[in-house]
Amino acid sequence: MTDTIDTSIATPSYSVTQERRIVTAIPGPKSEELHRRRLAVVPRGVSSALPVYIAKANGAILVDVDGNQFIDLGAGIGVTTVGHTEKAVVDAAAGQLQDVIHTLFTITPYEEYVRVAELLAEHTPGDFEKRTVLVNSGAEAVENGVKIARKHTGRNGVAVLEHAYHGRTNLTMAMNFKAAPYSTGFGPFAGDVYRAPNSYPYHDGLSGTEAAARTINYLEKTVGAADLACLVVEPIQGEGGFVVPAEGFLPALQEWCTAQGIVFIADEIQSGMARTGAYFASEHFGLVPDMVLSAKGIAGGLPLAGVTGRAEIMDAAQPGGLGGTFGGNPVAAAAAIAVFEQIEAGSLLAEAKRIEQTLYAGLLELQAKYDIIGEVRGIGAMVAIELVEPGTASTTKTPNAEAVNAIVAFAAQRGVLVLTAGTYGNVLRFLPSLAVSDALLADALSVLDEAFASLGA
Repeated sequence: MTDTIDTSIATPSYSVTQERRIVTAIPGPKSEELHRRRLAVVPRGVSSALPVYIAKANGAILVDVDGNQFIDLGAGIGVTTVGHTEKAVVDAAAGQLQDVIHTLFTITPYEEYVRVAELLAEHTPGDFEKRTVLVNSGAEAVENGVKIARKHTGRNGVAVLEHAYHGRTNLTMAMNFKAAPYSTGFGPFAGDVYRAPNSYPYHDGLSGTEAAARTINYLEKTVGAADLACLVVEPIQGEGGFVVPAEGFLPALQEWCTAQGIVFIADEIQSGMARTGAYFASEHFGLVPDMVLSAKGIAGGLPLAGVTGRAEIMDAAQPGGLGGTFGGNPVAAAAAIAVFEQIEAGSLLAEAKRIEQTLYAGLLELQAKYDIIGEVRGIGAMVAIELVEPGTASTTKTPNAEAVNAIVAFAAQRGVLVLTAGTYGNVLRFLPSLAVSDALLADALSVLDEAFASLGA
């Protein structure tokens, strides 16, 4: 079995040819053997979208243990934004491994942590004085953001939006909109979390002003502004299906929060770090959040996350109130510095916009051919299509999760990895690295075309 499409990039910077190549069944025999071993020692709760085991990754290509090469349109859910094993990031991390691997910043600090904090202060929206605490993961960043907001305001309430996803810790499970599979059976959960209506233009048809009025009215009536410490929003929702709010929605919420003394927190864990053609998606909406949460793409694949906010808010926590054993690890921090440098050196903000143009145009062509594609949406290299039942795209917009699952499976068999999303599992989301070429995107789109055609859509 061979399916080879040559879309290689003629550049010595890639250690893996940038092409799709299938040479065995998917999964192959070596992956199947590894999967048998995995089932014996890893709990079923740690599931995988595809039991294909990766041996090497570079640029926008994953190579499995059987030698199959996949176009990666997920980038580890938006983590390897600068590309898999990007040389500058690898070199920075390797160099740091030779110097200091760990001391714990709260005992004996080091420059790399400070430099990452400086870069976040420079690149997050707002020209005011800022502070940053570094932690390990997105969920940990959310936890610390809420903790700091509560300390600053002296209030307990936490407001989130419909279709939000913030993590798998106790607090963040309570903040998520979708229960299964993230929180089913894991309660009781943290209290004082309130879920308000979001702006979802494809489904609610509201203007930004109308949607904001609905959200604010809900929070004022069901919670009371005086009891809210923070409002946590994803400027573009990730797991929720790359929902882009109507124009004016987020600025109106921010204005209300400021007037009420509520900390406005932008969860940019998936949408930040050049993903949308800006350092942070907030910039597309004219937002200047009180606090920005970073993770995923910040360190090129190493575990790192940050909470960056107004100095007076961040300094509310007493000495010893923030930190953690591995937060801001020197190796991860060195990698993050290299990521910031590569965003500039590689003009990656422009690359995200290039990807949007190519991918968005290709998906619109597919929408014109297949009526189960209800909407194409997104910004930069963060694009999605929402699938609906045939004939419902402009009426009931009935979710079509079955078609999403079939397309993902079809594409994987042909060497294209695509992620799912959406509260109802009916969204295909595209999060390619910014190293992906137009040729690879065109190849992937051709596979998706075949996938839709196979459904008789």
